[in-house]
Amino acid sequence: MKNKIPFSFPSPQPKTKKERRDQRLLEVIPAILTWATLIGMVVFSIFTPIAVAIFIIAFDIYWIHRTIFISYYSIKAYRRLKNDQKIDWFARIEGVADLVAYQKEVFTRIKTNKKLLRKTPFAHERKTLRREIKQDKELTKELATFKQEDMMPWEDVVHVVMLPTATEGPENIDPALAAIKSSHYPNEKIIILLATEEREDPEKREHKVNTLRQKYAGVFQDFIVSVHKVADGEMKCKASNTTYAAKKLQKYLDDREVDYKRVVLSNFDCESVAHPEYFGALTYAYITEKDRLQRAYQPIPLYHNNLWDTNAFVRVIVTSSSFWHMFQSTRREMVTFSSHAEPFDTLVKVNFWPVNMISEDSIIYWKGYSYFNGDYAVKPLYTPVSMDAVLASSYWGTVVNQYKQKRRWAYGIENFPIIMRAIWSNQKIYLREKLKIAFEMLEGHHSWATAPLMLALLGWLPLIFGGAEFRQLTIASNLPIVTRTLMTMAMGGLIISIGLSFLLLPPRPEHHSRKKYIYMATQWFLVPIIAPLLGALPAIESQTRILLKKYFTEFWVTEKVIKKTGLK
Repeated sequence: MKNKIPFSFPSPQPKTKKERRDQRLLEVIPAILTWATLIGMVVFSIFTPIAVAIFIIAFDIYWIHRTIFISYYSIKAYRRLKNDQKIDWFARIEGVADLVAYQKEVFTRIKTNKKLLRKTPFAHERKTLRREIKQDKELTKELATFKQEDMMPWEDVVHVVMLPTATEGPENIDPALAAIKSSHYPNEKIIILLATEEREDPEKREHKVNTLRQKYAGVFQDFIVSVHKVADGEMKCKASNTTYAAKKLQKYLDDREVDYKRVVLSNFDCESVAHPEYFGALTYAYITEKDRLQRAYQPIPLYHNNLWDTNAFVRVIVTSSSFWHMFQSTRREMVTFSSHAEPFDTLVKVNFWPVNMISEDSIIYWKGYSYFNGDYAVKPLYTPVSMDAVLASSYWGTVVNQYKQKRRWAYGIENFPIIMRAIWSNQKIYLREKLKIAFEMLEGHHSWATAPLMLALLGWLPLIFGGAEFRQLTIASNLPIVTRTLMTMAMGGLIISIGLSFLLLPPRPEHHSRKKYIYMATQWFLVPIIAPLLGALPAIESQTRILLKKYFTEFWVTEKVIKKTGLK
């Protein structure tokens, strides 16, 4: 059962001269592109203000197109998200055990509901019936693509939920475990893997472990605890902890002769609260997927656990992040982020997470992509996993911590040179795919670092630096008007964001008044301030650190305010 396939993946700390040269050349590209753009904005505004003015108008038009595109697919993803939360996924995984019988059952249900629809006068019942008929018609099409011989019996699947923790107390982790316990899936098919750190205060660590073990004793199939000690060559980072814990799980499975292909590992943040249908939806996706080992499984991350309690700056950032991941779920280029799941067999084959990198959530996808020669993809799950938004003990402390969290996310550009080194020499991956990946990564991080500043400042730079001669031209007098008009048109995306944010908003806690809804709407007018401050600047810093070799050497753990769970 142990992996016999040799697999190597580039290290961010190469040993040979050529590898060091390639690594250095690739890792400076993002920062050079970003700084060339920022400096070029000023330089070209001085020497070629007319060209810059034309570029500004073209960029604004592009931004309107991009806003419409993202808004459309975000709405599409939202509708799928709302729909899939209402599906009884456990009924589906039981049904596909006999495809022919299940297809007949669904067909019969459609006919029955159509008859009821014709007889029912009540609007609410008619709406429900229409939704069920639509779901079953889509299910019928999906079932027609399945083959019984490709199915895995759901009873064979073992779920492992890994919860890495460094400094969090039991009160921070308890909501995640409570949600798993309350899920619409048999608890006896779930193993908890609590991945702790040796460097944590031993008394606090033991208290955390014992408190949670006692509360959930006998609830799950098992409750495993690992204690990771940072070894030579490792960073103090989440990836080294998860790799250590996963190797302990590997031994656990070997001792019980469990086939790795039966095991699906959900790598959660320790405060991740899974939707009740998460494990059913994940199981259904896994057992019905013919190439299940060549897929990662990504739920939609929503930062809802404490959304009402944090401040406006953070709410805009994390809600925008949720919109972005909803949009990404509609794209083939989607990669894993934060809480997600992988087949344990695949994790073993790629030798788990790199132990000397800060960004671990997407690099594991690229290891799978490299191992399977490009035949690897993320399968979106339209069930949410709710996580904590940044919340410190003070207002501005929260803003500072949000900046640090965004900086850590933006530091994911450290993956770029590793990915390029991994796939560039692979002759089984088409050149166009390699170029597409390079462009996607560079364009994404470049836009992250520059677009907010370009939207905020670029329209004024030719007027400031272009000189008196330029300011007398017609294009100069019309530039502010054209820019303002185009940006007003782009505000449609902001209106859609406000609408979606309210649709996704969790129920209002009793300790917040109804007036808070007003703040929830008006907070979006802070976007022109928030986007450069908590969007562009963290990305610029991360890229510049890599350019100057000021690398992060330790994973920054976000401060978490204690929740009221009854645990201490």
